Amino acid sequence: MLKTVGEKQTGKPRKTREGDNTSEDIYEQIYVALLEHRLLPGTKLAEERLASIFGVNRARVRDALSRLAYEQIVEVYPKKGWFVAKPSVDQARDVFEARRVIEPAVIRRLTRAATPDKLAQLRNHLRLEMDARERSDKRAVIRLSGEFHNLVATLSGNSAFTRSMRELTTLTCLVILLYDAPISASCRADEHAAVVDAISDGEGERAVELMLHHLDHIESSLNLDVVEEEVDLEEIFRRRD
Repeated sequence: MLKTVGEKQTGKPRKTREGDNTSEDIYEQIYVALLEHRLLPGTKLAEERLASIFGVNRARVRDALSRLAYEQIVEVYPKKGWFVAKPSVDQARDVFEARRVIEPAVIRRLTRAATPDKLAQLRNHLRLEMDARERSDKRAVIRLSGEFHNLVATLSGNSAFTRSMRELTTLTCLVILLYDAPISASCRADEHAAVVDAISDGEGERAVELMLHHLDHIESSLNLDVVEEEVDLEEIFRRRD
């Protein structure tokens, strides 16, 4: 599951009391690395290397990767192994088409179910986004931008929406990275704030219109130039003090 919005990411493999990372821990850290653009589309996720990095057996790594594959975030190829998904242009368009169907329903449901506590959670998240931007913390900006959409879905109270949005926002992060969309343009905090203002005012259709404009803005920032780049798994998951 997602960490609580705003929870500090230490970069250290989380440990159980026995000293081992669970498959959930491994899944979560790979998920966050994807959300923060530390893992590139097409990166090979070698079981043996990840098992060594996380101090577990390969079966536990395989469990985490299988879950990510089920969510279409990771792909597996016979005799080749596991790779971070590399969405095609058509798949990227499919992601946005799906978001344009699901997110209006999420927004309408949340507007009907809005409470002072839910609105406070949204406002707090917006403050975290602005703080990350002011600190020029690019990784936090990327993660929090994606988590905003997940939070909206969670607060709507529909678990199916929540699951779908988690998958779609992660795939969107891969698309943004793969097609080189500038983060500052692709997911702007002021657009998030406008959606929250409309929800707070009870203007569901206005909030839907703003969200659809936001999605159009993200998609229009994409280009089709793919740049291949090697990454170091040990560096990505290295313990940080």
